[in-house]
Amino acid sequence: MTARRWTAGLLAAVAAGTVLAGCSSGGSEEKSCTSDGLTVTCAEDQRSKTPKMSGELLTGGQYDISQARGQVVVVNFWGSWCPPCRAEADDLEATYQATKASGVTFLGVNVQDSKDKAIAFEQGRVTYPSIFDPASRQALNFDIPPNATPATVVLDRDGRIAVVIRRAVTKDELRPIVERVAAEKPASN
Repeated sequence: MTARRWTAGLLAAVAAGTVLAGCSSGGSEEKSCTSDGLTVTCAEDQRSKTPKMSGELLTGGQYDISQARGQVVVVNFWGSWCPPCRAEADDLEATYQATKASGVTFLGVNVQDSKDKAIAFEQGRVTYPSIFDPASRQALNFDIPPNATPATVVLDRDGRIAVVIRRAVTKDELRPIVERVAAEKPASN
C-alpha cells in the first residue's frame, strides 16, 4: 500500500505541473480552461487533442480510442481497491445507459490493481469495457491528466478533452455534462 500511495503522490505532483501546462499554450495565448481545483472545463475552441490511448481490455482483446472518433468518450480511471470508485460505479453505468443512444461511449481504465480483482469488481456493475493499466501509464497520455483515482475525463466527438473531474461523480452531475458535450457539433465538420 505504501508503494501505491507513493506512486499516486508522484503522479499527482507531475500531473499538477502538467495541468498548468495543459491549460496554456506556453506563449502569450492562454487556453480557455477553468478549474476549481477538482474539475477542469475547457471551451470548445481551446480543447487539446487526446494522444493515442490503447491497451489490453480486462475481458481480453485490444482497445484503441481512435476507433471511437465521432463519439463522445467518457473515460473513467478506477481501481477495485478504491471506495469512491465503488460508490460511483452505479452512477457511471446509469449515465452510460442513459446517453449511449446519443453517440456516447464509456471506457474504464483500471489502475494499480490485479486483473482478477478488477474483473470481479466489474461483474454486475458496469457493461462498458475497461483497459487494464496496473502501472497507471494511460493517464500520462492526457494533456490535462486525471491525477486522482477515481477520475473521469469527457472527450468530445473530435477526441479533445472537454472536462476532467478529479473525484467521484454522481449521475446527477455527470449526465448533464455528457449531454452538453454530446449536443456540440464536431469541430471537424
